[in-house]
Amino acid sequence: MATKTLRLLLGDQLNINHSWFLNQDNHVSYVLMEIRTETDYAKHHIQKVVGFFASMRAFCMELRSRQHHVIYFGINDEDNFQSFEKNIQQLIIQHQFTHFEYQCPDEYRVDQQLKNICQSIPIPSAAVDSEHFFTTRDELGRFFEGKKTFLLESFYRALRKKHAVLMDGEQPITGQWNYDGDNRKKLPKGHKPTAPLVFNNDVSSIGAEIEKTNIVTIGNIDALHFVWPINRAQSLQLLDFFVTECLPFFGSYQDAMSPNEWSLYHSRLSFSMNSKLISPKEVIDKAIAAWRNWPNDIEYNQLEGFVRQIIGWREYMRGIYWLKMPDYATMNFFNNQEKLPEWYWTGKTKMNCLKDAINQSLDYAYAHHIQRLMITGNFALLAGIHPDEVDAWYLGIYIDALEWVEITNTRGMSQFADGGIVGTKPYVSSASYIDKMSHYCGTCFYNKTLKTGEKSCPFNSLYWNFYDKNESKLSKNPRIGMMYNVWRRMKSEDKIALLQQADYYLNNINNL
Repeated sequence: MATKTLRLLLGDQLNINHSWFLNQDNHVSYVLMEIRTETDYAKHHIQKVVGFFASMRAFCMELRSRQHHVIYFGINDEDNFQSFEKNIQQLIIQHQFTHFEYQCPDEYRVDQQLKNICQSIPIPSAAVDSEHFFTTRDELGRFFEGKKTFLLESFYRALRKKHAVLMDGEQPITGQWNYDGDNRKKLPKGHKPTAPLVFNNDVSSIGAEIEKTNIVTIGNIDALHFVWPINRAQSLQLLDFFVTECLPFFGSYQDAMSPNEWSLYHSRLSFSMNSKLISPKEVIDKAIAAWRNWPNDIEYNQLEGFVRQIIGWREYMRGIYWLKMPDYATMNFFNNQEKLPEWYWTGKTKMNCLKDAINQSLDYAYAHHIQRLMITGNFALLAGIHPDEVDAWYLGIYIDALEWVEITNTRGMSQFADGGIVGTKPYVSSASYIDKMSHYCGTCFYNKTLKTGEKSCPFNSLYWNFYDKNESKLSKNPRIGMMYNVWRRMKSEDKIALLQQADYYLNNINNL
């Protein structure tokens, strides 16, 4: 009997340059599935569900235009059993496939599912690499083998060397590896960033199909003008826009925050990269080429900050994920137990910074890394929210959130629930940092300068309450010892007032 191969493509494996697609083969069929097990494992933003469905459908059309045979399960198809396993078993019987293949998934959950499926089906199976990342799953683990701590900087430098990125032999081309110190500027008053490139994709038919289901989603959508790229051509267009319009300012203002400026100078390429419509290598190559072509327009610190996010942070977080899962998903260093405030789902809070970041997230399924780390994440950690609650929110609300990159950023970097595997200290702040990096505080209901009393900024008292509550776990951390020296020198009546104020806010958290 002739060989007939069924190849599964996940919704985040839309890489047209994968070696699978180099040659058309009549004995190979590809399958993509819109299924409830994927829409329902978290409460996703409607734009996230629509974005993946739209991109999968466009990719299916692209494969068919290249004469590949594709089987596609729409979310409401009658023959869709709504699970990978049942649909695959059905196809094997229906089409008499003799082999099953898949690309290694990026999520532990799906990896386990597919391994189990391969054991349950009656035909040989094989897994291949997704051909997307700079590193293998186990590369970080091997790099840090025998080490007690993991440092992003050393891993980043090793990858720069290995892949010859901005290198002169064994040394960085400028003699300096890292320009992070130059990239912490507040947006100047009156400075108007370039208007972001958005797309006008009509996804109303997909929205209508989702409405027929009982899929629970969050957030808002303009289905006639869907702003996110849903194919490779649009993703490349967004990349071009970034390197010409945004990269010249990216590094300087990558940590800046400003009301009603949802995009600033960020690339917003994470959805395209995480769904593999474009690769991290071509993103970096394009940015480096722009810097070489326009050295007078793009300073080196702008470029290096961007390259470090892609080849450094992104690969580092993935490496931590595969090294530490599944235990990582249960870590709770501070034993935090509280639930997220209700306004994380509505944006209805009097705190300007949180109101802006959350409403932006509900409207665009997007917030940049400092909004995630130092606004929504900062508050959640100060308020003692259970990491499971925070994980579920981040995983659901952002269009680029897939567990391999979300959980290490959330549970590790943002919530310090891993006890310091990813970050060397908890990333918490009072109002002073938020005011330093944003334009939120000036018009806020709360007063950034007040630590206690009516209208005192909640971040101020919660900040000191956090350090007081966790002193036994944090006081020996060399990066934050100074804060404990400040706390110990405070008058006892001032300490009591701060802790009482924090207690009041925590007891009335849904009304802040």
